[in-house]
Amino acid sequence: MRVSIKKILNKDEEQVIIECTQVTPDIRDIEAYVMGKGTELSGITEEQHRKQFHLQDVYYFEALDEKVFAYTKEQVYEIKMRLYEVEKAYSNYHFVRCSKSVVLNLMLLDSISPAMSGRFFAHMKNGEKLMISRQYANQVKKIVMGGGKDE
Repeated sequence: MRVSIKKILNKDEEQVIIECTQVTPDIRDIEAYVMGKGTELSGITEEQHRKQFHLQDVYYFEALDEKVFAYTKEQVYEIKMRLYEVEKAYSNYHFVRCSKSVVLNLMLLDSISPAMSGRFFAHMKNGEKLMISRQYANQVKKIVMGGGKDE
């Protein structure tokens, strides 16, 4: 595979073009990475400071007590979205629902392992372990094992 980079003067004209003979899961991964790379979110830290952070840095989103939190390696941010909105908005960036209260970033997933009663654990690259409920286990396994979301 060949990679070309062309420097341009106008930021508004920046783009990534992928030329391929077939749209494979690897190509979709590249697309999701590029699309999410520049996406910034805004959230409130525990110290009540409003800060910007990048979508690709979010390990998972969690709903607790009517609030939604984004977890990055360094910080937890409260965001002003509902979990179903997060799931819908970021599904094309490899975020997937894994339980009633969690949407995880598959790009930062290290591995999955079986748990009891048809559930699984999602082992994240930051060392955290999240429960994948029975309701979402088949969907997550299908995506992780290469079936993709829309295939």
